[in-house]
Amino acid sequence: MDKEFTVSRRVQFCETDLAGVLHFSNYYRLMEEAECAFWRAQGLSVIGSDGEKAISWPRVSSNCEYYAPARFEDELEIALTVVEVSTRSVTYQAEFRCRGRRIAAGRVTGVCCVTVGNSFEPVAIPARLREKLEAIRNS
Repeated sequence: MDKEFTVSRRVQFCETDLAGVLHFSNYYRLMEEAECAFWRAQGLSVIGSDGEKAISWPRVSSNCEYYAPARFEDELEIALTVVEVSTRSVTYQAEFRCRGRRIAAGRVTGVCCVTVGNSFEPVAIPARLREKLEAIRNS
């Protein structure tokens, strides 16, 4: 199995709906929060540089499936795994757990891009970064 990067956080009141359940849209925010923590743990950032231009990772695909609710004050564990690294993109799997129980699972794919004016231009993932992502995926 691929190496998991795990973060924990508590469900905040502002993230819940009127029933006190974590709103479905917040799972996407939490996947991104876990991804940013993953990059920081590698000594990197999701906003980087190829030496000349700023690199970022716009999303091209995301999904999430829900199995059980998370509620206000629940302690969540978010396990992020790098599942695919291509020439220009990286895909993560996120598993959400509460009290050891799987409550949701999602995937997100980002494409390595440089900013050109007000738009993005896909580029190859820089070699040193790609090697690092591949090593993590294969560990």
